[in-house]
Amino acid sequence: MFKFFTNKQWYPWSIFGSLIILVSTWYQVQLDVMINQWFGEFYDTLQKALTTPNSVSEKEFISYLLTFAKIAGVWMVISVATDYFTSHWTFRWRTAMANYYHENWNKARLTEGASQRVQEDTLKFARIMEGLGVELLRSLMTLIAFLPILWGLSKQITMLPFFGEVNHALVWVAIITALGGTLILAAVGFKLPGIEYDIQKEEAAYRKELVLGEDNINNAGSKSVNFLYGNVKRIHFKMYFHYLYFNAVKWSYLQGMVIVPYLALAPTIVTGAITLGFVQQIARAFNKVENSLQYLVRSWPIIVELISVQRRLSEFETKLNNARDEVKI
Repeated sequence: MFKFFTNKQWYPWSIFGSLIILVSTWYQVQLDVMINQWFGEFYDTLQKALTTPNSVSEKEFISYLLTFAKIAGVWMVISVATDYFTSHWTFRWRTAMANYYHENWNKARLTEGASQRVQEDTLKFARIMEGLGVELLRSLMTLIAFLPILWGLSKQITMLPFFGEVNHALVWVAIITALGGTLILAAVGFKLPGIEYDIQKEEAAYRKELVLGEDNINNAGSKSVNFLYGNVKRIHFKMYFHYLYFNAVKWSYLQGMVIVPYLALAPTIVTGAITLGFVQQIARAFNKVENSLQYLVRSWPIIVELISVQRRLSEFETKLNNARDEVKI
């Protein structure tokens, strides 16, 4: 699976391509930091304009909007270009995997479901890594950029409801609630990777029987096909049940987290110690830090699929390597 990073043929893409993605993602995060600063200044200006008529000129107000448009425009261009390049980067990764399997096809074909693993699993692996990998990189960089910002902003927030005085309160609230949610979701969804693997296994057996039925009509309507489809049905229904309670916990947690920063700010807001712009700025920084720490929570269903695909490809490569060792002997 990782020939892409060990084969010199792919170094221009695996090494230099990774650096391009790294730099462009970091630049997007820096633009997001600029937007966060803009939110604070803009909402302070908005509050001033609404409370004191004619204290802000129309030209000054519109200039804030134009500033946002410029930053957002650059962010959009960089984001679209990065996504386009990343798609090509992940396809090269898939190609490196596929080439290795093609070169060893005489031995690879002896493994059950070899064609599916070479075609479908490599496709899934590449697509999942494209979304999941870039999102992980963005989450880490966002955390690195916004955690110091939240730390500095939260100096003015020293009181929490129910807990009283806490230094840098919002930082600790973000860390504790995000990590707590991650642990809860991991505990609730620990069965999902195994179920996803079983789904792929049952679907592969069912598909293989149908393929055989293309050459032999007796297979297409046989009891074997109905039996295999029954297995597919059972494992899917099992998955639906487990995702029922998993999604209930997941969305309850994520919806509840919407009010957490405002709840934490409540003692400071009601005393009028901070401005509207500061509230917007610190709430947005809090959400950025929290979302970065919630990476596993938000990505868990995709991670489940990745674990299943990685397990299938690992088994495939293990059998392929064993076959090569037997030939050498």
